[in-house]
Amino acid sequence: MRNPGRNGPKFDRRQFIRASAALAGTALLAPWPLAGAPARAGRRTATDQVPLGQTGIKLSRLGIGTGVNAGEDQAALGKEDFVGLVHHAYDRGITYVDTAESYQTFDWIGDAIKGLPREKLFLQSKVSGRPGDILAAIDRHRQVFDTDYIDSLLIHCMTKGTWTDGWKRIMDGFDQARERKWIRAKGVSCHTLPALRAATASDWTEVHLVRVNPQGKYMDGAVATWNSRDTVDVSPVMQEIKTMHARGRGVIGMKIFGNGSFKDPADREKSIRFAMGCPDIDAVVIGFKTTQEIDEAIERINRALAEV
Repeated sequence: MRNPGRNGPKFDRRQFIRASAALAGTALLAPWPLAGAPARAGRRTATDQVPLGQTGIKLSRLGIGTGVNAGEDQAALGKEDFVGLVHHAYDRGITYVDTAESYQTFDWIGDAIKGLPREKLFLQSKVSGRPGDILAAIDRHRQVFDTDYIDSLLIHCMTKGTWTDGWKRIMDGFDQARERKWIRAKGVSCHTLPALRAATASDWTEVHLVRVNPQGKYMDGAVATWNSRDTVDVSPVMQEIKTMHARGRGVIGMKIFGNGSFKDPADREKSIRFAMGCPDIDAVVIGFKTTQEIDEAIERINRALAEV
């Protein structure tokens, strides 16, 4: 658009007042702030850039998970719509993308983030099992994402309280990868309380991905079953999270919506408020299948944060 310059249209006082009122009315009608618009001073939002423990890394408070039912639900969208979903999240201010090599969408991540400013993204991925060549396995993530580094790489889905012994070779490989600047931070996702406690106790861990919701659904219990559907007491998990935070770890909450089982909006609202009210959780990640789900989560988080 050309600049009208000195000879362009001029507004008298009445025109200026009318135009200002119209703009104000538009702002009031908008259901949420425009993407990238700065939050009012002191107001926290879902898309704030927050510190990840003491790692020196920042990420958006809300992340988009790409592994709904191991990525099956999002893969069913097709690659084009999946890429569009990630871009919608980014346009709304979500810079944290969470994936894993075991997700059906893993090979699409490179295309999903293509064209987005890499320095503004926080990419978290996960290595499954105990690969024979751990450095090659880690390098595959860089190749698939078409990036020089992964911001946070996790050992995926630990269930045993002795995992720090059995995965020592893998942990050493992560350390080597960080020395090569292939990863910026390292950590673990756990699926039982014994594994979670081992992660907290280990000095190796920098980032924790923890299942958390007030209903205790799909959370870490004493039974060593990775996908137990039992309802568990959340208190032991919350105590671990408190200790993690006190030790300077990055803490990210997952399964906020009970692995997608919270169909009642009241359950989603309750869970969001629970997570946002916990000062020991840095960020949360939620698996989304539609743009409407993204918008709803942002709205709920913003509302919860405004009232905390």
